[in-house]
Amino acid sequence: MKNKKKILMITSEVVPYAKTGGLADMVSALSLKLKEKGHDVRIVLPRYYDIPKEMLEKLDLPLGIPTGTGEKWTAVYTDMLKKKVPVYFIDHEGLFGRAGIYGPSGGEAFDDNAERYNLLCRGAFQLCRFLDWIPDIMHCHDWSSGLVPLYLNTIEYNNEFAETASVFTIHNIGYQGVFSSDQTIHTGLLEQSSMLHNDDMNFLKCALDQSHIITTVSPTYAKEIQSPEYGSGLEQLLDYRKYDLFGILNGVDYSDWNPETDKYIKPHNYSSENIKNKTLIKKRLQKMAGLEEDSSKPLIGIVSRLADQKGFKELCEPFYGCLASLCRYIDLQFVILGTGEKWCEDELNRLSKTLPNLTAWTQFDNEKAHLIEAGSDFFLMPSRYEPCGLNQLYSLKYGTLPIVRKTGGLADTVENYNQDSGQGTGFTFNDLTPEAIYNVVGWAVWAWFNKPKHIVTMQKRAMERDFSWTDSIVKYNEIYDKALEKRRS
Repeated sequence: MKNKKKILMITSEVVPYAKTGGLADMVSALSLKLKEKGHDVRIVLPRYYDIPKEMLEKLDLPLGIPTGTGEKWTAVYTDMLKKKVPVYFIDHEGLFGRAGIYGPSGGEAFDDNAERYNLLCRGAFQLCRFLDWIPDIMHCHDWSSGLVPLYLNTIEYNNEFAETASVFTIHNIGYQGVFSSDQTIHTGLLEQSSMLHNDDMNFLKCALDQSHIITTVSPTYAKEIQSPEYGSGLEQLLDYRKYDLFGILNGVDYSDWNPETDKYIKPHNYSSENIKNKTLIKKRLQKMAGLEEDSSKPLIGIVSRLADQKGFKELCEPFYGCLASLCRYIDLQFVILGTGEKWCEDELNRLSKTLPNLTAWTQFDNEKAHLIEAGSDFFLMPSRYEPCGLNQLYSLKYGTLPIVRKTGGLADTVENYNQDSGQGTGFTFNDLTPEAIYNVVGWAVWAWFNKPKHIVTMQKRAMERDFSWTDSIVKYNEIYDKALEKRRS
């Protein structure tokens, strides 16, 4: 690949240091793949309390970061992501020295998040000066880095960063970083219109207004967010910027998610050419989950954040969701792994105790996540919206047929089953209702019992689909070129 670039990733999450969702996986995988192509890639994020200092190397000098409320002095730590990509951690005890990333729990947010992530955005520039390394591209991820493009177009416009371009990736438009307007004080900027939306400070709106190029994580989601149904109030701005908006499908890091090499399913690894061991892993999962060890029963897995966005209202809200009926009236088994909204955790734990064919684990465990992907027959994702989705891509690789709502990246990656020809790689549905979920799961189970040859053929076909980063890296390089052309013209 020509035109090697210096690229700084600004993010609040990156695997394996901090993670709440797919953002962390994407930043890690994209950075490593860009590095493989010869780009000079570096990552900056906060050092949260849960990232031990002992694992990191402390750099020699403190970093002074100017803010609207005065200069803040921070330490800087570093590490190498898989011994390939430098990762820098901005360490400020008062703002980041606490448990939790955005809040003390998944359903709560810290009151000072505007100040915390303003420090990350301003700190990214100071870090580059500290390193004597000025990037060609500042690639910002989600709302927490949303002020970087604004700083690049104001305070940093005519200095060392005069030829640096901004690319902003929307991972989930439902999370925007909205705060009261008085929180703009932390920026020190007098012109505030770019930061405001409906009289509130809005990090994401600021990024959409100021970035040179905007991307999101699937082509379908890029179209969806320009509509009132999916735009979360920013659809008009996105429609205005539609010629600078591109959907690039996330890839999968097959070094971590591959049934042929997965360390969590040893010694029963398998491939599309020989998937017999999948049955052994299924029994292992059934035993771990306390379910009947019967390979003939279709086992449906879920690994998810427990939130309304993921369809859990329609799945398990008391007196409304269809999960209990699925378990009572269809011959199947369920294993669910996830954390999130308390009502959902409580309800899943209650159902798990009352339904013998359902097990719910509400504490995340990476080994269990891999076992569910490998040992399940189907993987359910009834998402209200899904910018890209990674679990359906993992499921395809493991021959675990996805059952998904046709939205966002799910629509781009799962081919619906044709029960006449046997074509397809999963099962899709359109309407997000308990009845629709019940019916599509019933359809998949029907195929399991009545079209077993179709199921095996679909499993092998799914495993042979390639959702690696190969094509996406080419597209990102083109995007970076577009951003630089806009900046430097």
